Amino acid sequence: MKSKMKTDRPSAAKPLRGKKTWREKLQDDKDLPKLVACREKDGNGMMVIPAPRQVDALMKRVPRGALTTIDNLRTALAMQHDAATACPITTGIFAWMAAYAADEASEAGESKITPYWRTLKSGGEINPKYPGGIAAVSARLQAEGHEVVQRRKRFFVRDFEQQLARL
Repeated sequence: MKSKMKTDRPSAAKPLRGKKTWREKLQDDKDLPKLVACREKDGNGMMVIPAPRQVDALMKRVPRGALTTIDNLRTALAMQHDAATACPITTGIFAWMAAYAADEASEAGESKITPYWRTLKSGGEINPKYPGGIAAVSARLQAEGHEVVQRRKRFFVRDFEQQLARL
């Protein structure tokens, strides 16, 4: 009968609890990007389903003091692939993954991370699902000179349209 020895440290070969880190998830392209035919409501032509790293790369291009939105990311992705549009669901999910990967990198001591707080939802709304929630994202935006305003339960960057980066 084989005995199993319990060690105090996890095996270096396997991730803790078998789960991937956010940075590992971001690097897994899952055979993407992919072009698919658009449905009628999405327009005529092709829709690109981007790779996570493509979304992250666009988010990294937004300089300090500037902003972008998920819709701007989608437009840039569609142009890169000569498509009519980019998938709104995967683009949003991959932006969220990039945010958590950047937060994970920051906690590991890295200083050059994806500035996820500069990527807003449509209409200039702050994404409450980013690391630290509204409070942390608002603080980062205000530190860069943006004015955050509350409308009912949602938070927006005032005059965000005037501060959009060209992707």
